[in-house]
Amino acid sequence: MPDSDPDKTTFRRVLLKISGEALMGDQGYGLHPPTVERIAQEVKSVHDMGVEVCMVIGGGNIFRGLQGSAQGMERTTADYMGMLATVMNALAMQSALEGLGVFCRVITAIRMDEVAEPYIRRRAVRHLEKKRVCIFAAGTGNPYFTTDTAATLRASEMACEAIFKGTMVDGVYDKDPVKHDDAVRFDNVSYDEVLAKHLKVMDASAIALARDNNLPIIVFSLDEPGGFRSILAGKGTYTTVHA
Repeated sequence: MPDSDPDKTTFRRVLLKISGEALMGDQGYGLHPPTVERIAQEVKSVHDMGVEVCMVIGGGNIFRGLQGSAQGMERTTADYMGMLATVMNALAMQSALEGLGVFCRVITAIRMDEVAEPYIRRRAVRHLEKKRVCIFAAGTGNPYFTTDTAATLRASEMACEAIFKGTMVDGVYDKDPVKHDDAVRFDNVSYDEVLAKHLKVMDASAIALARDNNLPIIVFSLDEPGGFRSILAGKGTYTTVHA
């Protein structure tokens, strides 16, 4: 039987932010179905604890607006294309979650009624109360804003208690731990330190929005099996960004 007692968990409602690249697996582009399935299993394990889960997934595995802009494409058009890429990833994750028996809704900031619901805050909150996973797609619906900022915005609107940022490393380091053996991991770091030291957690506007709303960001390794669930159970290795 799943452990569905929310009193045994650290948080009752959270938002999981992952990059589009997290869905690529070992491929250089696109979606890797076994990887999508593995991440869906991680989400299900937390959902089974009775935690209400939102998700925001980037689109960099399919199209990244900034790269398109750098190659001469008009920035607004490139950003809208990136938003559409996030919808594709959200639909893939929805399919994987529903295959595991988890009720799920894709909610987009750009209307496309045939494939997803439009973003209406009170309706999204009601989905969460009914224990459905909500995947927010198409960013904020505006160019020049990243999915990091969209994640912080949606987490604030949904009254989430924390943002979980799933990465390839187990927290925030003073420098890239892949390139530097002497990199030091922080257990805790303040929003202002992240901004002042240019630590690569989220972009500056997302960090500032989280700071203004006193919303903690928990950075952990998405590659660690059971890592998401263990942190919710009060264990695991991670870095907390807070005031």
